Amino acid sequence: MKNLRIGLGALLVIAGIVLFIIPGSMLLVIAGLLLLSVDVPVARTWLKRCQTSMARSSAKIDRVLLNRKLRD
Repeated sequence: MKNLRIGLGALLVIAGIVLFIIPGSMLLVIAGLLLLSVDVPVARTWLKRCQTSMARSSAKIDRVLLNRKLRD
């Protein structure tokens, strides 16, 4: 079961990186890191780093859109 989680997690991370380079979704990377974080401690730190950067960027986008809406 551990090998299946690691293999599927690695596949999702690689597919997510490819789809991130080509316009796509970052959610596959998060899902892959989530699977890998069960068995690999380094993946847990990368998952936290990705989650904080996504939260920070979404807050920034919200501020920009709100300022644009208030300006118009």
